[in-house]
Amino acid sequence: MQNHRKMGVDYGDKRIGIALSDLLCIISSPYEVYINRGEEDALKHLDMLIKQNNVDEVAMGLPLNMDGSEGERAKIHREFGKKLEAYSGVKVHFIDERLTSAEAEDILISSGVRREKRKELIDKIAAQLILQTFIDNLKKGK
Repeated sequence: MQNHRKMGVDYGDKRIGIALSDLLCIISSPYEVYINRGEEDALKHLDMLIKQNNVDEVAMGLPLNMDGSEGERAKIHREFGKKLEAYSGVKVHFIDERLTSAEAEDILISSGVRREKRKELIDKIAAQLILQTFIDNLKKGK
């Protein structure tokens, strides 16, 4: 039986959404929204969560342009992902996140979550969607 979890990361300049899988790596659940106080602090925090939760792979959102090309934001995400990989020793995979924030907002609206509360939740729901996409792709052998 697999006893490693996967982690989803929705990286942002102000907030970092984090999601974790169950031990069987079937379901992704929102974990927390971490206030980004700088790169070094964020790397330490994520590494601590990776070790505490026995994470063996990280799925990080990659903000592509609508035509699928990579812009400045994607470059920033890739650089942070490479640093996280080096810092933690855990493989970081990049997942197209173009529509995850909009999808997360739709989920929260349809669940009746008030606007003020949605701002608190949207990043970790986006991380959950990124991670679920990664998990589903693993099952399909992608």
